[in-house]
Amino acid sequence: MRPLILGLSALAGFSSAIDVQVASSGGNATSGKQYGIMFEDINHSGDGGIYAELIRNRAFQGNSIRPSTIQPWTAIGSAQLSLKNLSQPLSPALPTSLNVAASSGTVGIVNPGFWGIEVKVQKYTGSFWVKGSYDGSFTISLQSTITNETLGSLEVRSNSTDSEWREHTFTLTPEKAAASDIIANNTFAITYDASATSGSLDFNLISLFPPTYNNRPNGMRSDLMENLKGLNPSFLRFPGGNNLEGNDPPYYLKWNETIGPLKDRPGFPGTWGYQNTNGLGLIEYLHWCDDLNMEPVLAVWAGFYLEGPVIPENALQPYIDDALNELEFLMGDTSTTYGALRASLGYPEPWTIKYVEIGNEDNLGGGGTSYQSYRFQKFYDAIRAKYPDMVVFASTVDYQFAETSDAGEDYHEYTRPDVFAGRFGFFDTFATGYKTIIGEYAVVQPNIPQGGGVDWSGPRWRFPMWIGTVAEAVFLVGAERNADKIFGAAYAPLFQNLNSYQWAPDLISYSADTAANVLSTSYHMIQLFSEYRITETLPVENAEFDPAFYVVGRNNETGSYIVKAAVYNSTELVPMSVTFEGVTEGAQGTLTVLTAEDALSYSNVGKEAVTTTTTSVIAGSGGVFEFELPDLSISVLEVKA
Repeated sequence: MRPLILGLSALAGFSSAIDVQVASSGGNATSGKQYGIMFEDINHSGDGGIYAELIRNRAFQGNSIRPSTIQPWTAIGSAQLSLKNLSQPLSPALPTSLNVAASSGTVGIVNPGFWGIEVKVQKYTGSFWVKGSYDGSFTISLQSTITNETLGSLEVRSNSTDSEWREHTFTLTPEKAAASDIIANNTFAITYDASATSGSLDFNLISLFPPTYNNRPNGMRSDLMENLKGLNPSFLRFPGGNNLEGNDPPYYLKWNETIGPLKDRPGFPGTWGYQNTNGLGLIEYLHWCDDLNMEPVLAVWAGFYLEGPVIPENALQPYIDDALNELEFLMGDTSTTYGALRASLGYPEPWTIKYVEIGNEDNLGGGGTSYQSYRFQKFYDAIRAKYPDMVVFASTVDYQFAETSDAGEDYHEYTRPDVFAGRFGFFDTFATGYKTIIGEYAVVQPNIPQGGGVDWSGPRWRFPMWIGTVAEAVFLVGAERNADKIFGAAYAPLFQNLNSYQWAPDLISYSADTAANVLSTSYHMIQLFSEYRITETLPVENAEFDPAFYVVGRNNETGSYIVKAAVYNSTELVPMSVTFEGVTEGAQGTLTVLTAEDALSYSNVGKEAVTTTTTSVIAGSGGVFEFELPDLSISVLEVKA
């Protein structure tokens, strides 16, 4: 860690005018990637989150760490449910199936989804696999357990047989939408006439999707993608995070088990307490980047399990080869082994990967010594030998790698508001060249009288609080001042399913009700800063900071001058006086200010904490823009040149 440039003792509020005199040249170009997002499957952010699959435990996936289970499936009628590992499974990847046994009557299975299923009058696309003789039709339905209504149903003619697995596909458009207050009680059901079977049927890979973003098959929740689009993100760091690493051998996130048909994806025991389906796989991540115009920052597994052994140096090469194979799969032409594999899956055109990260937080959990002594260097050397222009990030800033002076690094910070505000000058001594990505950051706990950083044994905020958001803004303004050093920053975690989460606070919270998403206070801060992109920072004469912390620059695409500011720990309104070289009296600017009712304000379902105020500011004599900013405010001044 680098020493702090601005200590907490400097954070003393006062209200004398801050004079900001901005030069028209002499600054630094930014990376153009200042604001991005980071994703891993935590808090049911993939399965049960942005991955739009509505059926929970659709394929009864399991392993030695997290065995297969029937839950949350339940029986309809006289059916008896059991899990079977048949001699002829659906696929080697999905060996376990659900046996539904009954001799007569209407029977079937029902699934409550991920804590409910939102039912609208729209087209749902589904499929299921069946093995067993059945001469009849399956009834597919969406139902309310509160009103006992069938909201939509259809008949799917059986083509099932004892000799092999058969897929059944369907589209269902409900006749009626479910009220928002009962979404958590909507279910999906498959029923049939048991008397037309030979006593039982086996089911697997039972899937239902609503309309997805850009109508992609196996795609993303449209509402959450629209929320992300509102952030105008420049990059996606994926797929983790701890979830990349896995807890114990042999389970980590293996890229080649996340591609191809869903029946060929075994899933794995994610590190956050639930099974991952791997339906959200490598190709889906790249589609995500394409759809939101984001640069991929691909993390590759680096030979370290969170709770298990480190791969020794003499056994590391197969894992390095695997990372190279992953890159060839994404970027290789069809004459290469893995480029041809990609093409065989329907994607002949390659993607471009410019940024790779080796592992995740390898300074923690006993991984540091091996990472510093051999793991990072070996991955770096192999990747740069094949892709000499690729930027390779280390997963920590704690180590220096003498033979890799052009390597990047990843800085993570979870702490309290005062500590973040004290990080304003933290990056002043970092190396130039856009070498540092702030891969994860968030304020997670309140200030304490004795000061200090995070206490991981203590409680954390459920949602971002306004004082934390303002402190994060101070931190980001400090990062953006160092435009020639910082690649970009991403809040983490990104998502939180309100019904089941392992970490808080988070940027966006949600449930099955797409109208009830919570855009946190930090979301609004990032949205504002990301909307007004600085492409070139500009120097400020005799710069004064505290309690207003700011960065000034220009967007060379729009010609606008931009001032981003955050006021932290002021006792009064803070007068600001801003002049731009070459901007004269009468010029017009737009000032956008974010505030909240108090320091501990937070957004929740149905409750928006952030107030946005936009005003016009006219330059007075000498081209001076004068305005006042309240304590705990975040603002952007844009002046069209």
